[in-house]
Amino acid sequence: MQTAKVRWVGGEEFLAEMPSGHAVVFDADRRHNSAPGPMEMLLAALAACTSVDVVSILEKKRQKLEALELSVSGERAATIPAVWETIEVVYKLRGNLEEKAVRDAIELSQNKYCSVAAMLGKTAKLSYRFEIEKA
Repeated sequence: MQTAKVRWVGGEEFLAEMPSGHAVVFDADRRHNSAPGPMEMLLAALAACTSVDVVSILEKKRQKLEALELSVSGERAATIPAVWETIEVVYKLRGNLEEKAVRDAIELSQNKYCSVAAMLGKTAKLSYRFEIEKA
């Protein structure tokens, strides 16, 4: 079993120690805004999770990926709990890439491999699109 530990620092700031031993600061007070909030970290976690998959899958498909950048945008519910209701992931890739290989890699990540997408997809409508810039 993996365990994360969180310690209150003051105000709405918390220090989280991850199961890997790394530490991350959270600040739920958006006016104070000294660190990311918990909900926005979910967007970043989704981007990181699917990025790892896409890079790995494209490598296995012998695609020449030079750069990958993701933008993840979401809308939250108006009422408490303000869960993510819609999330869009935009993949910007650069390299000598086949469009079908990119589409397949993203679909495999979103629908099979990315555990963050699988969890967020239980409450949010996930969508994605991609742009390829030639090398």
